[in-house]
Amino acid sequence: MPQQIISQCESKMQKDIEFLKKDFATIRTGKANPNILNGISVEYYGVPTPINQIASVSVPEPQAIVIKPYDKSILKAIEKAIQTADLGFNPLNNGEIVRIPIPALTEQTRKELVKDAKKVSENHKVVIRNLRRDAMEQLKKLEKDSLISEDELKRNSDKVQKITDQYIAKIDAETKAKEQDIMSI
Repeated sequence: MPQQIISQCESKMQKDIEFLKKDFATIRTGKANPNILNGISVEYYGVPTPINQIASVSVPEPQAIVIKPYDKSILKAIEKAIQTADLGFNPLNNGEIVRIPIPALTEQTRKELVKDAKKVSENHKVVIRNLRRDAMEQLKKLEKDSLISEDELKRNSDKVQKITDQYIAKIDAETKAKEQDIMSI
């Protein structure tokens, strides 16, 4: 029973690391990355639809993203969605495709993006700590119900703490890598 609680906790922590990577993918680094557009939805026949479902998104060069819609009638809607997303991009519509030139990041912008990455990192650390707390409460309940001994509680609590420390370290490593990526020119 305690082993099941620990393994569930660890799998949830692993999923959170995957979410962290997805969140980091949406933070721009100065190089073109189609993941920057992941959070943008376009009104398509009255339904908000992610850009990657209504168009092919490619990166033909390091400083540009090209969006080629499957239906050319939505070019204006794509352009408008990108502008209203407030990512700091100025999309160019030539009637066939929407081209997004990626401006070089200033030192000030880079520092702001690093702050954003640290906020995202801290939010994920809170999630990991909450998962630890939930697992500890479940273990304490088992001990209270006399299903495990006090020694087993201590041993399993130490395991949960060790796993938590590992995942916090993974978050720190991912954050450091993202910071280096943002700050590199």
